[in-house]
Amino acid sequence: MANRFIKDRGLTARMTSVMALLAVLYLAFMALLISRGVSSVVVIVVAAGFAIVQWYASDKIALASMRARQVTPEQAPELHGMIDRLVAMADMPKPRVYIADMDMPNAFATGRSPKHSAVCVTTGILRRIDAEELEGVLAHELSHVAHRDVAVMTIASFLGVVAGLITRWGLYFGGGNRNNNGIPFLVIWLVSMLVTAISFVLTRMLSRYRELCADRSGAYLTGKPSVLASALTKISGDMSRIPTRDLRSAEPMNAFFFAPALKGASINSLLATHPPLEKRIEQLAKISAELGRPM
Repeated sequence: MANRFIKDRGLTARMTSVMALLAVLYLAFMALLISRGVSSVVVIVVAAGFAIVQWYASDKIALASMRARQVTPEQAPELHGMIDRLVAMADMPKPRVYIADMDMPNAFATGRSPKHSAVCVTTGILRRIDAEELEGVLAHELSHVAHRDVAVMTIASFLGVVAGLITRWGLYFGGGNRNNNGIPFLVIWLVSMLVTAISFVLTRMLSRYRELCADRSGAYLTGKPSVLASALTKISGDMSRIPTRDLRSAEPMNAFFFAPALKGASINSLLATHPPLEKRIEQLAKISAELGRPM
């Protein structure tokens, strides 16, 4: 379905490339498992089973991990009102709306398609930013849904987990060849580590670009890039005040959050899920100048 978010050929090209590379990588990995004596049936069943579960249940798993609850328009009228306006502006289906009861200020979108999606905000973000800033954050998250990059990221990030699970359980149930001084097992273990590492790097590269794309798309949709920059600055600044224990508990969802659940010094890592805050603010400043609206 067409929508009014700006198109980004760079994002489309990156999503296609990452999925193609990962598909080749995992087909080669499964071929290696089969060639070393692991039952082909076990490999195919395990891989297909995880793919199906991830495709249909990824949103439920993500929301459950955040202990989020779905809210109705009667329970959260202002939040629903904002989303109603944004989906009307973007000409896209309305996602389910959730709130997670946690102090960490954040938001994320999940789902396999615009018609099967959800947007979740934390109580922490509702307390810390104003209505205009929240609308900017929600526009950012709806952009992820509209561009379908949230579905691609969900699949891509999960494939690394599949590599380890297939290795562990495939060898156990498949009766893999452990003769020849254990060389087959060592080869499979090393390759599974390599597959996981490559998947990690590819998804991190895609994740950083898609965040910049969502910032751009959200800013152009609302026409208020300075408001989104203000939300980013507030949330990133307040993240350092959240207990480390709480940030660690949310770490598995980092690639999907509006802002990374990390202390400031960790954000500039080469393998970070998000681009540096300075780069995001700089991009929004350029859009603001282009629209004739100083930051």
